[in-house]
Amino acid sequence: MAGRGEQPDQTRSARPRGRRPVREDTRAALITAAGEVFTERGYDGATVRAIADRAGMDPAMVNHWFGGKDGLFLAALQIPLDPDQILPRLLDGDPEQLGARVVRTFLTVWDASGGGAMAALIRSVASHPEAAAMMREFVSRVILGRVVGSVAPDRPELRAALTGTQLIGLGMVRYVLRLEPLASADHDTVVAAVAPNLQRYLTGRLDV
Repeated sequence: MAGRGEQPDQTRSARPRGRRPVREDTRAALITAAGEVFTERGYDGATVRAIADRAGMDPAMVNHWFGGKDGLFLAALQIPLDPDQILPRLLDGDPEQLGARVVRTFLTVWDASGGGAMAALIRSVASHPEAAAMMREFVSRVILGRVVGSVAPDRPELRAALTGTQLIGLGMVRYVLRLEPLASADHDTVVAAVAPNLQRYLTGRLDV
C-alpha cells in the first residue's frame, strides 16, 4: 500500500504498451491490419502474429474474433463463405461432376445475397490493387488451389487460373453487368451451360 504523499504503484494496472482493450473496435483494427499484411506478404507469408502485432493486439484476439487466419482473411475480403464448410461439399463426390458442383455452389452462395456482395467485390478488385492482390491469393490458394489440386491430372496452376476466369467472368456478367438472360437464369440452366467447360479446365485435356 502506498504511504501518504506517495503515488500508488501503477505497474499492476497499466496495460501492456501497444495492446488495446478487448472491445468491438478491435475487430475493425484487425481487419485493417490484415489487409495490409496480406497485401505485403501474401496469404502464406502473413502470420497471425504479424497481423496482431500490426494492430497492436494479442494474437489470441484473431482466434477470438475470426477463428483463425482463414476467417480473418475472408473478413478482410468481405467474402460470405467459409472454405472449411464449402470445400468438403465440393470434393465429396464424383470428380467428373466437380464442375457442376462448383458452379452450383458459386451460384448458391452469391445469389443468397442478391449478388450484391459479388458485385461489390469485383468492383473493388478492379479499382484497388490491394484488393486484387488479396483476391488473387484467395482464388489461387485458399479455394481453387485446393479444389484443382485434388483432381488435376497435370498443370494445376494453369487449371486453377482457367477455372478462375470462368467463375469470375460468370460473376461479372450475372451480377455486375446483369446481362440477360444470364442474369435471371435459374441455377439448372446455368450449370448445364457452364459446367462442361469448367470440367474440362479441371480434369480434361488442355491441348486439344
